[in-house]
Amino acid sequence: MGSSHGQRLGITEPISLAGPTDDDLMRTRKLEKYLRDVNLYESQEEAVSREEVLGRLDQIVKIWVKKISRAKGLNDQLLQEANAKIFTFGSYRLGVHGPGADIDTLCVGPRHATREEDFFGELHQMLTEMPEVTELHPVPDAHVPVMKFKFSGVSIDLLYARLSLWVIPEDLDISQDSILQNADEQTVRSLNGCRVTDQILRLVPNIQNFRTTLRCMRFWAKRRGVYSNVAGFLGGINWALLVARICQLYPNAVPSMLVSRFFRVYTQWRWPNPVLLCAIEEGSLGLQVWDPRRNPKDKYHLMPIITPAYPCMNSSYNVSTSTLRIMMDEFQRGHEICEAMDKNEADVDWDTLFEPFTFFEAYKNYLRIDISAENADDLRNWKGWVESRLRQLTLKIERHTYNMLQCHPHPGDFSDKSKPLYCSYFMGLQRKQGVPVGEGEQFDIRLTVKEFKQAVSMYTLRKPGMQISVAHVTRRNLPNFVFPGGVRPSRPSKGTWDSRRALERKVSSHTKPGADDGRKRKQTDDNVDTHLRNAKCHATMPSSSGEFREGSPIMSTISSSSINLQFEHMDANELAGSNREKVENNLTDSIRGSRNSVEVSLHNGKVDGPMIGDPRNKGLSFNSSNSKDAEKLAIEKIMSGPYVADQAFPLELDQLEDDLELKNQAKDFAGSAQNNSLGSCAVNIAAEATLTSMNGGSSSSALSPNGGLGELETVELTAPFSNVIPSAPVPQRKPLIRLNFTSLNKAT
Repeated sequence: MGSSHGQRLGITEPISLAGPTDDDLMRTRKLEKYLRDVNLYESQEEAVSREEVLGRLDQIVKIWVKKISRAKGLNDQLLQEANAKIFTFGSYRLGVHGPGADIDTLCVGPRHATREEDFFGELHQMLTEMPEVTELHPVPDAHVPVMKFKFSGVSIDLLYARLSLWVIPEDLDISQDSILQNADEQTVRSLNGCRVTDQILRLVPNIQNFRTTLRCMRFWAKRRGVYSNVAGFLGGINWALLVARICQLYPNAVPSMLVSRFFRVYTQWRWPNPVLLCAIEEGSLGLQVWDPRRNPKDKYHLMPIITPAYPCMNSSYNVSTSTLRIMMDEFQRGHEICEAMDKNEADVDWDTLFEPFTFFEAYKNYLRIDISAENADDLRNWKGWVESRLRQLTLKIERHTYNMLQCHPHPGDFSDKSKPLYCSYFMGLQRKQGVPVGEGEQFDIRLTVKEFKQAVSMYTLRKPGMQISVAHVTRRNLPNFVFPGGVRPSRPSKGTWDSRRALERKVSSHTKPGADDGRKRKQTDDNVDTHLRNAKCHATMPSSSGEFREGSPIMSTISSSSINLQFEHMDANELAGSNREKVENNLTDSIRGSRNSVEVSLHNGKVDGPMIGDPRNKGLSFNSSNSKDAEKLAIEKIMSGPYVADQAFPLELDQLEDDLELKNQAKDFAGSAQNNSLGSCAVNIAAEATLTSMNGGSSSSALSPNGGLGELETVELTAPFSNVIPSAPVPQRKPLIRLNFTSLNKAT
């Protein structure tokens, strides 16, 4: 498709119809070359191999459906017409896959081909007997049941949709809503991927520009550590929807412009305003769509990115307060770099934008989650389960500390070559910046980690040897296998954009009394808190009447902060509940007094009032204007209307649903969980201000290029801490935060 000057795509008018300048075209050529140089495009040979594999897979499912039709005694006519068909979706269908990427595929079969008996039974057996099929791994109990395998070396994720048709026509159009009639929930979810992918391609003005921009943003997100749906960040479909919306708002822009506008728009976006490519249609089949008015859990989504195909859903429900804060910080960083590129600043180019995030330099305190199993198959199953639960650990820590303790989950896993059946995950930890801390203030997360480990232990397919431990580790005690090549860097990274900015903030904090503390994510904390106020958001849509409804211990001393670590052994039954009433009351009063209204219209998917390009609003036209203020106003206008997001005390509905699900699975583990003797490690974080003004009033903690909190120190074993948190900080004294969490054993 070419650039669209006629029919409008999206729920609003474009922000700008401007085309590229010569500089924009030059930057686009450099961007495309950069993407080729980093090997983001597959070779022609690999492309041909993928097509051959898909053709072979299509033949296999056709043979399979005839085989089961014959076994079920269908008449000759139905037997002759028996058919199944393979569709693709995801990155392959969007045309943004890279070398070695898997192919998301969907098998559509007739009503007599069942999922349990025929797909995961007969078809699985057929694939097992084929020599070109390896690493076959069925996951029938997943939210979207899938068979994973390699076919001639090409990774395949195969879903199944059982339609109500006796015969599957070869020219089947799955974009029609009627295809969902009488379909079970698993089929609806399985079809959703293909339907959403096809709809995205229909809703962007220029497919080639969309693909190049999306390929760029996917690579950027992976380099910056924010590409992972399961970890609470965004996955492939989320990034595709965000990019598609930018393409709608700037229909004549080329990829370099679209990347810049991506950061410009989403830096200003007021979440939880939803990102929509089209109107949310109710449909005629009665399927549930995303609607905060009717579905209580939809009110608590922090970063709604709505799929464009019926039934419209929020594709980013995994996002938490911490991961939203991290992504907003990365959007701000990207915006600053693109602004510098637009100004042709020296030493700022595409390499700067794609600098990897140095996760193991960014914090000084980490949670380490180690898992192990007795064989490779058990480890693969155990990993899949644990990874699906890690998000719950982040949510529980956020909820139990009222978002005062911030978590940054690393989206990947790490393996020690000396331990082949062993895997580790890491989360960066830091206290929320910019919040006064009282003497003796304490966050007890022992129960939090205990609950997490008990939840993980409820895995119904758990086998002997499947173990998990949670421990605290400081940056200096991180294992070598987390670093590239297994070699710990001798010194922190220098000369990067992040290190230069950290140094600038440090200098600024020393020269300006009362300046912000220079910590890595302080600015974004303020932006996010403007919308969240340390709490989850209630998003509501207008009613029809227009009314709103509601290692070894190491001693160290750091001037900016000191952190103490001790280990003590306690039985799980001795872990008492935390007394957080005072904090809850304080936060509730604060939230009650500072409700925010965030507005965007969802009336038939259209924004009310004049928009950019509207004849009633000619003064806001941004076709040729270079005014950033006008564009900012246009972005604000996109989010205007009677959509309200109220701040409320954090209540994790997704968390509660998952807990309920786990309890239902816990029949074999309920008794054993109560008798486990668990170790406890108590972390005491004492943050001491380093900069005090001459008046003795304001203070600010400077951030070294490494960022994060101070190192851990060993202290003598002490009595259990009280959980009472003072209502107000004591001025000019060392504030203290204590964190306690359980661990089977200390990480080594």
